[in-house]
Amino acid sequence: MTVPLPPLPPVPDEGYRPGGRNVADIVDQEHRQLLELVAQLTGPDAIPAEGLPVLTAALSRHLSGEEQYVLPAVRSALPDRAERVEREIDADAALLTALQALTEDGLAEVAERVRRHVDAVGALVRELRAVATEEELIRLGNRLEIAEEAAPTRPHPGTPATPPWNRVVEPVVGVVDKVRDAVTGRPTYLADLPEPPRG
Repeated sequence: MTVPLPPLPPVPDEGYRPGGRNVADIVDQEHRQLLELVAQLTGPDAIPAEGLPVLTAALSRHLSGEEQYVLPAVRSALPDRAERVEREIDADAALLTALQALTEDGLAEVAERVRRHVDAVGALVRELRAVATEEELIRLGNRLEIAEEAAPTRPHPGTPATPPWNRVVEPVVGVVDKVRDAVTGRPTYLADLPEPPRG
């Protein structure tokens, strides 16, 4: 079973291995970072206000990238997991809705949704890793990283959540978000935090 990917130029030879990181490794690292961040923001010595914009942006980018490439790859490579993929898309929409008006009061709910997301999507990615080739996983990882860099930094639960439309709409919305971030000086990256999670 191969993972369907957009066409690329022909590879030079049989031994070719694309450069980049395996999608499963990327998702695993991002999940660890998100768990560490919510633990920091909900811990006894937390000052959540400074981390809320970063958590919102990191989650918005992460969910957008997964919905553009990871979940469609799981659905295509593992058709019997389609119902689980649909549940995750619905759960993502609920998480984005919770992020729209995120305050310290709503942080516990968001943290619980993040933990559930990590468990559920992490399991799907492990199953994808078992059936995809290393080349497919690396090519998928490259697409995920590009998609996340162009993705929105604010939650937009009303935008399309499946290809092809999310791959068209999300980068456009992302440009608008990034302009707003620049104008307001809003932090959006883990590196912007005093103690960034390493994952």
